[in-house]
Amino acid sequence: MRAGVIGASGYAGTEVLRLCAGHPGLEVVLVTGGSRAGERVADHVPALARAYPDLVYRTTDSPALADLADLDVVFLALPHGRSQDLVGPLVDRGPVVVDLAADFRLVDPGLYPTWYGEAHRRPDLLGRFVYGLPELFRDQVAGARLIAAPGCYPTAAALALAPLVRAGVVERQGIVVDAASGMSGAGRGLSDRLHFGTVDENFTAYGLLDHRHTPEIEQTLGAQVLFTPHLAPMVRGILATCYARPSEAGAGLDTARALDLLGRAYDDEPFVVVTEAPPATKATTGSNCAQVTVRVDPRTGWVVALCALDNLVKGAAGQAVQCANLALGLPETEGLPTAGLWP
Repeated sequence: MRAGVIGASGYAGTEVLRLCAGHPGLEVVLVTGGSRAGERVADHVPALARAYPDLVYRTTDSPALADLADLDVVFLALPHGRSQDLVGPLVDRGPVVVDLAADFRLVDPGLYPTWYGEAHRRPDLLGRFVYGLPELFRDQVAGARLIAAPGCYPTAAALALAPLVRAGVVERQGIVVDAASGMSGAGRGLSDRLHFGTVDENFTAYGLLDHRHTPEIEQTLGAQVLFTPHLAPMVRGILATCYARPSEAGAGLDTARALDLLGRAYDDEPFVVVTEAPPATKATTGSNCAQVTVRVDPRTGWVVALCALDNLVKGAAGQAVQCANLALGLPETEGLPTAGLWP
């Protein structure tokens, strides 16, 4: 099947290209790259030179996008806000669309001015996109034509907490999510806070009380969340540590039972590993797998659920390809690595 990647020169778009290079059912035939237009992918990303020796970035404008209707799937790997202006002609005709940005993740258009600083320009389309987290919404993703792939932080928080919330064993109020991400999660844009001299040997919180992924996490879980992200001095990876209080129905909850709930939710999932050991980001690097665990502290009563994943794979490009597989009727695991890089 023929695929296009819009915004292919960024980190997430480049990762889509890497995964598609090993996908037996997808052939990338069109890429756009903004300021990289006219440049070969192989020159911009030498790691992809063998896979795409002749592929050239095109401009992200109407002439280039006119060919998208002839494709089977289009991945939109653009900064937030751009997809709203591009997706219109693709909605009623043409390919499956998988948007990696946050443009169509939130159901309520009224949340966008508060959390993203501007009104949504295509609120009429919000109800037509499905939320692309297969482990929780597989039936909606299978066969869908318009998919909003979740963000990396919401994916980690949801995979850690959803089985507990859905089972009703933790309160839906006062959940705390502390999560640390590698610097690739901020994209390729230049910023003082992403300079090597700033990030190296440093660990900092940001987006205090108002990070834009907060409503997405709350929407996915159906719960109130206090979310604090952190920037860690590493390239890839997310580790989410989530805290919740047992509910009345969860009285007597212990670690064994909580782990059993995670196991029953994920034992048949190809990309989630339930582990008794604390998950580590290094174990997921380059893989589409997330690793999760949970503990119940009898001393304080808190439930602590953790998830580690690669923010560029299961947190972005891998999730998008997983959704595309389901939407196109391909095997869900096709082209997606389950083994990480070590060391």
